[in-house]
Amino acid sequence: MAVVRRDFGGEGQLRLRMAVTMLLLGVVYGFFLWAIFALTGGSMAWALVAVTVMVLIQFALSDRMILYSMRAKVVTPAEEPRLHAMVERLAVAAGIPKPRVAVSELDIPNAFAAGRSQKTAVVCATRRLMRILSERELEGVMAHELAHVKNRDAMVMTFASFFSVVASTLMSWFFWMGLFGGSRRDSRDSSGSALMIAYLVTMVVWFVSQLLILALSRYREYAADRGAAATTGRPIDLASALLTLDATMRGVPKEDLRKAEAMNAFFIMPAIGDAMAEAFSSHPPIMKRVERLKAMQAQIGSI
Repeated sequence: MAVVRRDFGGEGQLRLRMAVTMLLLGVVYGFFLWAIFALTGGSMAWALVAVTVMVLIQFALSDRMILYSMRAKVVTPAEEPRLHAMVERLAVAAGIPKPRVAVSELDIPNAFAAGRSQKTAVVCATRRLMRILSERELEGVMAHELAHVKNRDAMVMTFASFFSVVASTLMSWFFWMGLFGGSRRDSRDSSGSALMIAYLVTMVVWFVSQLLILALSRYREYAADRGAAATTGRPIDLASALLTLDATMRGVPKEDLRKAEAMNAFFIMPAIGDAMAEAFSSHPPIMKRVERLKAMQAQIGSI
């Protein structure tokens, strides 16, 4: 397959939106740290250290955890020659090291990428995905996942969500501290008031950061679509794959989709949730992605 990388324009605007979102996250997190230390007098520093260690461990083991939860295993070229050959030529076209290749036994059509870096990355497709897509459509999907690897999206999203995880953990701690300390007289003094304010600040920070993280996730999905289109030179194939996946997903039993819902952020399309309000979704609506891909195809003409 001869691959010519293409520039479809408009990438600068997408990068600007991602940069602005990251900047806003930085502002929110900066306020969060200032507020927590101001309200607790630095007494919660130990909590920040504890959560930092937890997130780093999770990040280090993320690829193994994801593969396990998805009932996936890394396969050799002998076991899956077609998929390996496809990933290898797409990786060469994308200009990145060939990642590990895995196959999931989940009975849903989907794909994902994981890993701390390009050298430790793994791309995975479900067997059902490989059954229902044509060769060209599957190339579009795997090129999308390789674009995530090239853009280091797993690392970016981990860093972006770090203080959101901290806020979520502190919310639980503040809640239980307030609950068990609520009957004490000292819970009514300035210390108790400060704890309540810290709890409310943490709730607000968590909610706002979630909205920004979801927005960043959607932008990075658009970027991965563009990366796939640039790698294959055939945006229409990815658009066709997305429509096929969307139609097939509607026939998958809801209980099967719910089992994979926790992995939505990693999938090429969410198992559940595409129809919800866009602001609360990790992925852009399918039809918006398809329209953008068709517009890219129009720039290069039909193949």
